[in-house]
Amino acid sequence: MRSTQVRSNGVGLALLSAAAFGGSGVAAKPLIEAGFEPLHVVWMRVAGAALVLLPVALRHRRLPFRQPGLVIGFGLLGIAGVQALYYLAISRIPVGIAILVEYLGPALLLGWVRFVQRRRVSRSAVAGVVLAVGGMCFVVRIWSGLAFAPVGLACAFGAACCQVAYFLLAGHRGRDGVAADIGRERADGLLDGGGDEEGGPDPVAVIAHALLVATAALTLVARPWDIAWTSLAHQVPLGDADVPGILLVGWIVLVCTVVAYLTGVMAVRQLSPPVAAVVACIEAVVGAVLAWFLLGEHLGLPPVLGGALVLAGAFVAQTALPGAVPEPGPAAPPALPEQPAEPDLAPPR
Repeated sequence: MRSTQVRSNGVGLALLSAAAFGGSGVAAKPLIEAGFEPLHVVWMRVAGAALVLLPVALRHRRLPFRQPGLVIGFGLLGIAGVQALYYLAISRIPVGIAILVEYLGPALLLGWVRFVQRRRVSRSAVAGVVLAVGGMCFVVRIWSGLAFAPVGLACAFGAACCQVAYFLLAGHRGRDGVAADIGRERADGLLDGGGDEEGGPDPVAVIAHALLVATAALTLVARPWDIAWTSLAHQVPLGDADVPGILLVGWIVLVCTVVAYLTGVMAVRQLSPPVAAVVACIEAVVGAVLAWFLLGEHLGLPPVLGGALVLAGAFVAQTALPGAVPEPGPAAPPALPEQPAEPDLAPPR
């Protein structure tokens, strides 16, 4: 009974995390259309979240020295790469299209497992890839010679590639052998891994330090000193309403980043990482639906059907991933038969 309740709570938290992530593009695009550079919006999001979680980073200040590769990789690719490329994509193509292209990540991940790590993948995994790629042809209307801006599609595909790195970090194990298990999501933001720094890297601490790394990296390219800070006090159109720009930034920082990551951490601790990753597919649905109703981005029948195929492919790919098996290696030499034990000839005592 208790396990059922824990699982139900985990599913609820995973849905909340996916919904929080899914609202990012809808809140960011009005800021971009109001004149803010996409990289400026990304920097405000990441830096704001890093500031909120700074006490956690200070508490676990030794973590970057113990797990430098994990922190730097997750910060540069899992946060800065995914978010920057996604925001650059939505500045050129509809939010729904960008997020659906990004969800090619699970299919690309299986390609990495099969051709780079040279591990076998199941037939269902291959079916997931075929579904996702076929659905993407409908999403971008390939028969029309790509109905959307090629640069925007390239950025969204780049975000999908960074999502692959995000998922690969999910399998990272600390030097003590405890899984850090940082998985999305988009991606998706779901983490699993160990309790404290003595038993393994704390997932919340990894997020906090990775946000600091991402902030430092984005500062070099975004040039935040050029942000028109006073413009945040102005009204920004969001559908049929006007809202203060600072309110949208606050929503992106607190809900779409901090709440999304932290609920993802709690969700994956109560669910298995594959189950939490499957639930994270809801992010694409939430993003597309919110963009439809709030931004008026009607996708039309072919992209909707294609999006359904992409999500189905992502679902199959992620559920099939744990079943990947290594390529057969050379046969092990036959074990020598055990020698019979010498009879005990000692008289009974």
